[in-house]
This record gives sequence, C-alpha cells and structure tokens, in this order.
Amino acid sequence: MDKKIDKQDYYNWIHNLKSKIHAAQTKVALSLNSQLLELYWEIGKDITERQENTDWGSKFIEQTAIELKNEFPEMRGFSRRNLYAIRQWYKFYSEKYQFVPQSVAQIPWGHNRLIISKTKDIDEAEFYCNETIKNGWDRDTLEIQITNKLFFNKGAAITNFPKTLPATQSKLAEQALKDPYNFDFLGLQNDALERAIEDELVKNITKFLLELGKGFAFLGRQYKIEVSETDYFIDLMFYHLDLRCYIVVELKAGKFKPEYAGKLNFYLSAVDSQIKKPEDNQTIGILLCKKKDKIEAEYTLRDINKPMGISEYKLTDAIPENIKTKLPSIEELENELMGKLNTKND
Repeated sequence: MDKKIDKQDYYNWIHNLKSKIHAAQTKVALSLNSQLLELYWEIGKDITERQENTDWGSKFIEQTAIELKNEFPEMRGFSRRNLYAIRQWYKFYSEKYQFVPQSVAQIPWGHNRLIISKTKDIDEAEFYCNETIKNGWDRDTLEIQITNKLFFNKGAAITNFPKTLPATQSKLAEQALKDPYNFDFLGLQNDALERAIEDELVKNITKFLLELGKGFAFLGRQYKIEVSETDYFIDLMFYHLDLRCYIVVELKAGKFKPEYAGKLNFYLSAVDSQIKKPEDNQTIGILLCKKKDKIEAEYTLRDINKPMGISEYKLTDAIPENIKTKLPSIEELENELMGKLNTKND
C-alpha cells in the first residue's frame, strides 16, 4: 500500500526541481548568447579585414547580407543594418581586445548595440556591461542609466567613508552612492518642497530604488525613533543588503548647510544605539540636497566620526501634467491666430 504523500515535503522537492531547471535554462541561454556574440566577433573581424585589404567596393556589405540571408533564412542577424552594427561593435572593442570580452559576451546583442551607440570609450562601455549583468537590467533600464550618466556619477558623492569605515566597507559604500541623483521621474519642478518630494519618492518607490541602485531595501518614511522621551522622525530609512547596514537619508529642498550634518549625526547615533544589531555594520547617513558647495561639504565632514555622504539631486524642468493640460495646444494657438488674421482681413 502506498504511503500518504507529505504535501510540504513534495512542494519543497518540486520547488527545488523547478529551480534546477530554471538554472539550467539560464545557463543554456547564456551559453547560446555567448556563442552568438563569438560568431558576430568573427564576422565583424572578417568584414573589417576584407574592407581594409581588398577593393571589393562599397556594395560589399549589402551583397554579403543578401548571400547570408538566402543561405540562413531562419537567422535574423544578417540584415545589412545589423552587419554594419556588427562591424562597428567589433572595431569598437578590437582596439583593446583580440577576442570578445567576457562581460560583453554575457549580455544580449540588443544591449550591446545600445551601449556602443551611446558610450564614448571601452571603459565606459564595460562598466555598463558589468552593471547590466549585476543588476539584471532590461534594455530600457540600461538606456535610462546611460542617459543619467551613471558611469560618471557613481562613487562621486562627497563622503568621509575612508576615515570612518574599514577599507573594504568604505570602498563598497562609496560605490553605493552617486552624485547627482536624478529624480526627473517625479515630474516635480525645481521649487518643490521637501514634503512634496518625499511624498512622490514614496509613491514612485520602485523607480526611486532603481535610481538608488542595487541593494537598497526601503523600510519606511518619517521613521520614528525616541530619544529621552522625545520623538524624532527620519525622512527615509533603508537597509542595504550588500553593505549589511542601515541607511538614514535626510532630504533637503534647498542648498546644503553644515548644520544638516549635525542632525544626521544625531540620527546615526540613535539608530546605532537602538536599532542596529551586533551583526550589522555601522549605520551610514546620506544627505540629499538641491545644491551643495564642494569645499563647504568637505569641511563639514572632516571632523565627523559617523560615516555619511552628501549628494545633490536633480528635478525636472518640464511642465507638470496638471498645468500642461490647462495650456493651449499648438493647434489651438494656430487656429486662434488664423481666426484673428481672418477677422483683420475682413
């Protein structure tokens, strides 16, 4: 007689089995992608060498595209346009590499085309390849990060981390911050107040977390702590999964002032004393301001012993939707102008 199946045991087993299959599918997909890009590398190399060493004429790539599409009708990568892109991609990286770089081979071809069309050098391109692999970005997200100049902004915040954190933690923490942060997804103008910005950041928490970067887990806004029977409220509270520490974020709608660091320092002491557990690393503070003076910020952090960074954020200059809908359209303006002209001519 068959034994009764333990449902929980079966569910655990089937979950593990599915995970193994998903992992195998991912491995196969990565392998196929890598093989395809190795093929594109060889094609790009052959086309480049033939163009440089023969007099086959200007129609050479167009004719090659026709021949390959006729021979391999099931493959989509042999259009004239794609062959030109393959040649450009090969020439871009072959200045430094003899074979397709490992990070480049691990991301899809569409991502590769986007990166070489929007970056200026190999270091910048490889940075976006590695970030794509690390964060699992789709192509739209990758384009947003390139447009927001993540390569130039990451690690650019003014901090005292080298003085206040162990070397390994300091390096990780510096890379977790950037300057400036781009909050244009909020649709707020530059004169927006702190509470309005905070409200919209929480409403758009997914986009906010994407802008902050990998590892930030949102714990809450106006996070209450009590010190000596007085309630205090932290603007935004996070835990960073890679740094293994709490992150206190204070948001300021104006220019940075040195006294802001004193308040943040107080919050860090409170969180370290009341919330931080023995296995957590030291709490880090981030001041997000509309503007800052670099020298002033560096002076402020010089003698502070709690780890903190100071960054700017940028809002959009675009017209908010609620105002935009009240403005006349181009067509309405043209019709009004034509009406006035017709009246004048009559």
